[in-house]
Amino acid sequence: MEEEVKNALKKCAVGFGTSEVVEEFTVEDGELKLVKKKVTRRDVPPDIKAVKLLMEDGNVGDMTDEQLEEEKQNLKKLLEDKNFG
Repeated sequence: MEEEVKNALKKCAVGFGTSEVVEEFTVEDGELKLVKKKVTRRDVPPDIKAVKLLMEDGNVGDMTDEQLEEEKQNLKKLLEDKNFG
């Protein structure tokens, strides 16, 4: 369970895309028939609170300047890969 929460937190920290599907049905001859289907895609931007939580969890205070810079570059790359940078 803890790993699932961490993964969800990481997802929120870098942002993600999601889709919502809305389907309308009708009954014809006693069977359901799909009449209309709408798919809406949206991008959820990175959440700074999630980033802060991840940083706190990673004991940032114990990291060297080089490690902090490396983590900064990693986060920057993730954001650019998600087209948020």
